[in-house]
This record gives sequence, C-alpha cells and structure tokens, in this order.
Amino acid sequence: MDIKLKCLSHTPLRGLNDPGADIVAEVDAVIARSRAEVEAFDPELIVVFAPDHYNGLFYDLMPQFVVATAAESVADYQTLSGPLSIPSQLANDLVRFLLDNDLDVAISHRLQVDHGCTQVLEEMTGSLTRYPVIPVIINSVAPPFCSYRRIRQLGDAVGRFIAGLGKRVLILGSGGLSHEPPVPVLADAPQEIANFLIAGRNPTTEARAARQARTVAAGKVFGTTDCSLTPLNAEWDQAFIETLVHGRFDEIDDFKVDAISKAAGRSTHEIRTWVAAFSALAAACGTYQARKDYYRPINQWIAGYGVLSAEPR
Repeated sequence: MDIKLKCLSHTPLRGLNDPGADIVAEVDAVIARSRAEVEAFDPELIVVFAPDHYNGLFYDLMPQFVVATAAESVADYQTLSGPLSIPSQLANDLVRFLLDNDLDVAISHRLQVDHGCTQVLEEMTGSLTRYPVIPVIINSVAPPFCSYRRIRQLGDAVGRFIAGLGKRVLILGSGGLSHEPPVPVLADAPQEIANFLIAGRNPTTEARAARQARTVAAGKVFGTTDCSLTPLNAEWDQAFIETLVHGRFDEIDDFKVDAISKAAGRSTHEIRTWVAAFSALAAACGTYQARKDYYRPINQWIAGYGVLSAEPR
C-alpha cells in the first residue's frame, strides 16, 4: 500500500475572471508541479472527496454522503464532459464497508457530478478517465449539515478501507477555502428559486449560461463595497491549513457550522472534503507529513485558494 494526498481549492471562475497574469502564473505553476507528482506516483486508484453545487443533488432527496458507482460530468464552467472511470464493484465494496462501520451513506448508480468533482481530476490527471476513481460526494452547500465530527468519522472509515486494498491510492480533496459565491439558500427563497433547489436537474443550456453569468459577475465585484457577500478570510484559511498540516483533528471535531459561515462564508463548508481526505490518510497510514504548497486569497475567483500535499511519514 502506498498513499498520497492532494487537497486543492476549486473555482469555477478560473479561466473566466482574470486576477492578473502573475497570479495566474503562480496557480498554473503549482498545479503543474502537483500534476507531475501525481503522474510520477501513477495511482492505481483515486478516491476524490468532493461537493456538489445543485447539479447532481437536490432537496427532493439531499443525502449528506454519496458514493458513486457510475457518474457523468455535467461539464459546467468549462470542465470536461463525459463519464468518469469508476470501478463499480470496488465502489460497491466501499459502500458495504462504510455501512458495516455505521456510516449511513447513500449510493448512486447514475450520479451527475459538477466542477466540484471534475476540476481537480482534470488538473491532476488531464482527464476524467485516465485513472480509476471513486467519487465520495459530501454535502457542503445545502443546509442542514452534519457535524464536522461525522466528516472525520467518514474519512477515517474510508481510510481503513483504502488500507486494506494493497494499491497505490491518491486521495483528493476538492473545495474551500473561504468563499461565498452567489449560491441561493432554500430558506425564504422565492418559489422559482425553491423549485430549482428542490428539483433543478438537467437545466436548459440557457439556464446554465445564466447561472454562470451571475457567478462571473459576482467575481468581478467580490471584495468591494459593491458586493454584499462575505469577504475572503485569509487569517481563517491559514489557521485551518495549519490545523490539517499538524493533524489536530480534535479541534476540527468542535467546528461549528454557523461560526464558520459567519467568519469565512457559507460555501467555506467545502473544507469538509479536506477534513475527510486528511482523516482518511491518517486512518490508512497512522502519522503523516504534510506541506502547504500554495495559498493566496483571490477575489476575482471568489476563493481563498490553496493547495496542500501529504503522505505517510
């Protein structure tokens, strides 16, 4: 068994809004280095912890955790279209293992995944199908949320499953850090918006374009007095990064949803994917060594943008 971990912020606005040539070059460079490390590692399996942004999962049935045995990209925000290369029997084995370990996960044999899952796969592998991958989707944008303690427990169980495979496994976490894009909230939403959040699958091309345009427009004014969305919080981001790098999971167990939303933005809860990823690594290998490869708050991308790497010590 050999394991590596990469946790990356994703942003749908990369390539759409320009934060400046120097910042783009920095991010391109760190992604290129990370991808080279992944290619040298040549994983036999990728387990990706990722969120959904009301593209595959809606309030007509909103699970906290979903393991996909088959999935296809909705190709939003310039991401690739097509199916993911999921080893269905192994994904089913993971579901059985989680259920046997008291994790009540949902299973999907036909999941639609968005940029939250596919962007990091593309960035790390250049493809949706180069390596076998099992997506584990964690609810990160649709309240109510389970506790961060439960996220750690999920990651721990996935890590114990990985440890028994005898494979080279890459663990990916996709999401975070501080950010609050214009994602609607069901509570008090107008009926049209509520209908979308409850059952908005397979929108028209025009509807998807309008949704993208709203996010692009928000990124152009984010962090200014013209924007009412919660600003990026670099101090919070850096503290969270240090918590993961040093494996202080007892602190994560005590994270409060409302406090994080207020301090760093409602969509900051995508850090759940990073918590699960690091918990999986810790459970699979015991102690680990981690490093911060990059961090910068980037308003134009509505993202506290970071990249972390880790491996067994």
